[in-house]
Amino acid sequence: MAGCSQQKQYVTRIEGKQIGITAAQPETNSIESFIKPYREHIDEDLSAVLAYSPETLEKSKGEWQTNIGNFMADVTLKKARPVFEQREKKQVDICLLNHGGIRAMIPKGNVTARTAYEVMPFENSLIIIALKGEQLQEIAAYIIKEKKPHPLSGLTFTIAKDGSARKILVNGKPLVTDNIYYVATSDYLSNGGDNMAFFKKAVASYDMDYKLRNILIDYFKETDTLEVNHDKRISIEQ
Repeated sequence: MAGCSQQKQYVTRIEGKQIGITAAQPETNSIESFIKPYREHIDEDLSAVLAYSPETLEKSKGEWQTNIGNFMADVTLKKARPVFEQREKKQVDICLLNHGGIRAMIPKGNVTARTAYEVMPFENSLIIIALKGEQLQEIAAYIIKEKKPHPLSGLTFTIAKDGSARKILVNGKPLVTDNIYYVATSDYLSNGGDNMAFFKKAVASYDMDYKLRNILIDYFKETDTLEVNHDKRISIEQ
């Protein structure tokens, strides 16, 4: 009887390779006709104007902060707060992203969903990390050591003449080292990416299942003109 039973078959591996269109191997009209409507639909969605940028936002200008860094950190913090509050009944305090994660500028003029894909091509998700106040001190020390304008919102400090961080404020209030603060960031950085080891000292971690790119797109959809803040978040002691 066992010899007559049918053995179930399972797919265990799928392989593929890219086949270029060449003179020897021309385009196949039937495949092109099948793909065309999907491509046109996606292109139409990506090209639709969602908002307007009053200035060019770029990461190449600015020693401690850039206009696009301020913009991205502010938008991420703004969009993270209601989601986190609804799910966890807690308030997100600050946002820290990485300078290298910004992959394109936002030119002055119309803004589309394609803009968001160009700025943030990665599939990074929003993570809220609970850190003690002393880890926020480590964030300030890390930024000073890195000398990169990482996108930062909600946290301000002054760089003293000896290179240490002073007057660290969280949303305008003095940092309390024993307090727990909630930091919005990406899943990449939450795992210690870009040497942000302080995130690995998290008291708790919350995956919001919300891609950073979609945060930008959602903000574009609900905004007529992008709000860009030029306020100083890191200053030098005189």
